[in-house]
Amino acid sequence: MTQTVDGFVSIAGSIGVKEGAHDFALLGATVPGVTSAAVFTRSRFAGPSVRLSRESDLSHLRGAVIVSGNANVATGEQGLADARELQQWAADVLGVEPQTVLVASTGVIGVPYPVDVMRAGVAALPPVGPADLDAVATAIMTTDTHSKVVTRTVGAANIVGIAKGVGMIEPNMATMLSFITTDAEIEEATLDKIFRRVVDRTYNALSIDTDTSTSDTAAIFASGVAGPVDVDAFETALSEVCTELVKMIAGDGEGASKVIAVQVTGARDDAQAKLVAKAIVNSPLVKTAVHGADPNWGRVAMAIGKCQDETDIDEENVRIGFGGLETYPTLPDVTSRARLEEYLRSNEVVIEVDLGIDAGAFTAYGCDLTEGYIRINADYTT
Repeated sequence: MTQTVDGFVSIAGSIGVKEGAHDFALLGATVPGVTSAAVFTRSRFAGPSVRLSRESDLSHLRGAVIVSGNANVATGEQGLADARELQQWAADVLGVEPQTVLVASTGVIGVPYPVDVMRAGVAALPPVGPADLDAVATAIMTTDTHSKVVTRTVGAANIVGIAKGVGMIEPNMATMLSFITTDAEIEEATLDKIFRRVVDRTYNALSIDTDTSTSDTAAIFASGVAGPVDVDAFETALSEVCTELVKMIAGDGEGASKVIAVQVTGARDDAQAKLVAKAIVNSPLVKTAVHGADPNWGRVAMAIGKCQDETDIDEENVRIGFGGLETYPTLPDVTSRARLEEYLRSNEVVIEVDLGIDAGAFTAYGCDLTEGYIRINADYTT
């Protein structure tokens, strides 16, 4: 079934950036009074598309134009001019001001847009129609093996989130590319606060390979067509959408065969819990142990120990487990080890750590490290 949300239109197709595949999408709102929020990469090599988008009216955005297959990063003034041309084209199609349109681009770094080819491709696109978010999700993919779309309802309103991303992922603002549309009516300041809270505990909890992209963009658009909703229920539903997208991204991580969730509790505060959870989920030794179904809890202990500035972490108070099966300080016997190995062959593995300090908690998401990740990135061309 085609996923759509009232008050939005879209185009998705090919404009010649990627050979034989869709590589372009335009998503826009058809009604005035749209509220929105957006966050972007903090990379010092952020591309012209991100730099231009940061200048937009982020609380009253009317749309986004996305190119996949070319990041338009490290392309100088020409790259910025090309991004402005794309933004102006999208604004003209939607009948809105350019500063209300985000520009997003993902793909190879350091290669200028094939502008002449793109102009011809854009001119041949069909007119906008009712938003087809499945088609947009497919068009923004790069090395993804499948599109990522998640829906929820809250009251009379719908929320549909899409995302792309499988590698170069450990955001400290948002993640890869993600666009969320809803027909709920949410006041702009409230929407911004909700979105940033949700981003912090979902997208900012994700890491595939510890590498932050130059092009990360996440945005939410609320048309208001369905009327007001309970804001707490909305935040819960939005969090569910983004959490599911995070798990889909982790499961589709380059070469990945398993999703890893690291649940840290008992920390001094949530910030400490996040630090420890990220140290574990980013450890190549932990990732490879999970891939091999090896209940090597010592690698988890090692990753915790790397947080050497956290002097209130005392190994005598720490507990480590996998999927509810404790491995430290109660060491597994032969029977427990067999159960652990069986559990670690699952598609999703939960690592549990309690620091025994206070009530801080955080869950980080990632994936195992396989030969496939090396092969994909060794063969990826610039």
